Amino acid sequence: MSSDRAKGHPLDFRRDEVRYVTDRWRAGDCCSLVGVGSVGKSNLLLHLGNYDVHKAYLQIANEHDFKAVIINPNMLGPLPPITPETEQFRCWAGYELIMHRLVMAFYPFQQFDRADAERFYALYNTLQDGSNPLYSYMGLRYLEQGLNILFRYNVRIVLMFDEFEDMLKHLPPKFFQTLRGLRDANKRQLSYLTFTRAPLAHLMDVYHLPHLEMEPFIELFTDSILYVGPYNDIDARRMLDNLMSRNNKHYPEATIRFLTWATGNYAGLLRSGFRLLDSFNITDMRDSQNEEWLRQLASRRSIRDECAMLWASLTDIERHTMKMVAQIIPYHPTADTEQAIAMLVQKRLLRVERPQNVLYIEPPVFRMFIATNADILK
Repeated sequence: MSSDRAKGHPLDFRRDEVRYVTDRWRAGDCCSLVGVGSVGKSNLLLHLGNYDVHKAYLQIANEHDFKAVIINPNMLGPLPPITPETEQFRCWAGYELIMHRLVMAFYPFQQFDRADAERFYALYNTLQDGSNPLYSYMGLRYLEQGLNILFRYNVRIVLMFDEFEDMLKHLPPKFFQTLRGLRDANKRQLSYLTFTRAPLAHLMDVYHLPHLEMEPFIELFTDSILYVGPYNDIDARRMLDNLMSRNNKHYPEATIRFLTWATGNYAGLLRSGFRLLDSFNITDMRDSQNEEWLRQLASRRSIRDECAMLWASLTDIERHTMKMVAQIIPYHPTADTEQAIAMLVQKRLLRVERPQNVLYIEPPVFRMFIATNADILK
C-alpha cells in the first residue's frame, strides 16, 4: 500500500485539481500550481505522486512507466553565498538533488538491465562527488546521461517542485535554463510541475530575477496555471471523520458544521481547529455560524499561527487590499488593487457577492483574525 493511500486519501481526493493536472500530464505539458498557506499542498503532491492515481486518471498499466517525483528544496545541501563565483556550485546542488530523488524513485532498478542499472548508479555516485571543479558543467552532463538511461525504457517523468520559491531564491538562472534545455530535448518524456504561493511571473519581480534569462523556463507554465483552493465539502468531511476516528472523538453535527464554516475547509485551519473543539460545546445548529464562537476560535494560538502563515503568503499589495476590504484603512482602489482583488478571488480569499459586487474575506476565521489583529498586521 502506498503511503498516500495509507493516510486515508481515496482516489477521488482533490478530484478537480487532480483531473486538471493529469490532463496536462497526458498532453505532455508542464503545470504551475498556486496556493496560499494552509491549503494542504503536501497532501496534494503526495497524492499526485501515487501510482494508484496514475493508474486511475492516466491509465498507466505499469508503475515503472510513469513517475511523478517530488523535489523538495529543503533537501538541498548547504549552499555558499550567492556570488558569480558560486554559480557553478549552486547549479550542481540542484542537479544533485534531482538525481538523488530519481535514484530514490527508481531504486532498486529492477526494471532495468543490470548494465544500465549499474551505469545509472555509477553516474549518481560520480555526480555526488562535490570535489569535481566542473560542478555545473559535469553535473548537468551526468544528470542528462542518467535521464537518457531512464528514457530508453520509455519512462515518463514529472519533476514536482515543492516550495519552488526556495529554488528561485537560491539557484541561479542558468540552472532553470538548463531545465528548459532538458525539457526541450525530451518533450514527450519529461515535464515539470511547480507549487508556489504566488504566480511565477510575479515571483520574478519579488526576487528581482532577470526576466530575459528566466523567460524560457517560465513560459513553459504560461498556459497551465491552476489556483488551488481549500478542500471541497466531501474531502473536508473525510478529513474530520479521520481525525475523530484516530483521536477517538465524536462531536455533534452542529460543531462540525461550525468548524467547516469557520475554516472554509482549509486543511491547516481544519486540523488546528479540530484540536480545539473540546472547548466548544455547540449543539444548536443555529450556532453553526455564530460570530462569538468565531471570535473565540480566532483568538486561539494555533489558529492565529495558521492565519498568520496564510497572511504571510500574500503579496504586499494583496495585504494592502485585504486591509481595505476589512475597513482597516480607507478604500482607495487603484489598478494594482483591482488586479490584487482578481488574484485574491482566484485564491479563494475574497468572495464577490453579486449583483451588488460586495467583497467578503474568506474564510470567516481569517476575516476575524484580520479584524482582531489590525494593529499588528503589516
